[in-house]
Amino acid sequence: MTKVKFTKGQGTGNDFVLVLDEAGTLELSAEQVSKICNRNFGIGADGLIRVVPSALIPEGKASLEEEATATWFMDYRNADGSIAEMCGNGVRVFARFLTEKGLVDLPDGQVLHIGTRAGVRDIQRNKAGFAVDMGRWRPETEEVLVKAHGLDVSRPGQGINVGNPHVVVALASTEELTSLDLFKEPVVEPKPDKGTNVEFVVPADPLVVNGVGRITMRVYERGVGETLSCGTGIVAAALATRLWAGTEAPNQWSVEVPGGTLGVRMFATEECEHVGLSGPAELSFEGEVEI
Repeated sequence: MTKVKFTKGQGTGNDFVLVLDEAGTLELSAEQVSKICNRNFGIGADGLIRVVPSALIPEGKASLEEEATATWFMDYRNADGSIAEMCGNGVRVFARFLTEKGLVDLPDGQVLHIGTRAGVRDIQRNKAGFAVDMGRWRPETEEVLVKAHGLDVSRPGQGINVGNPHVVVALASTEELTSLDLFKEPVVEPKPDKGTNVEFVVPADPLVVNGVGRITMRVYERGVGETLSCGTGIVAAALATRLWAGTEAPNQWSVEVPGGTLGVRMFATEECEHVGLSGPAELSFEGEVEI
């Protein structure tokens, strides 16, 4: 048995086990990650984040080629041990870990570059906690149907890729949203080869107040199940709702999830439109775990 130090963190209830691997030598199997994240027999979390210097792993070296200052890499695993490309709440918690542990210095107004499998992500401090530029996104054109327990018929979904895959489904009322049984995985047709996250969204009435769009969301995360929050899912839900709302829809959104409320902002860059996510990130406690 080997003892590994860990830190527990969360962003709007989306929780993670963070493990610092400064030497880049920690190898965790899918089974080990799954046991650590198990809420009955392990620490309990929606995912595990290995904090590793970018220069020490192949994926991190690719991040350094994109941005030379992305010296830390977020090696993210879902609760079942599967590898994930990106996590919007996780990357903010990652930034909190780096700054609180003194691994980086992030003054107000400065940008922290973090390597991920979805590319380098830029993070700044803000009043809510941290704001992350999630980069470019794209809508999927394939027609998709989603069958979920608690809904009488399959509903159409809008595919959105924000570095990882999502399908967003619009519901008619909060009653439909609360009636969903997300202990059971929604069925997406056609079935994605690598799976997908599924978001269920109810627009507020009125949809826009003071220039800010408002939606409520629940999510089933690929490799995890229902979570209190999903950063990339929140971004995908806001983007899909803006598509549905038409050309007059705002670029600022407030998204309510069971774990809290986060902000989404769409903005132009020289290359294309990017989307940002802002919200809190906290470290909860530390300990050691045997693997």
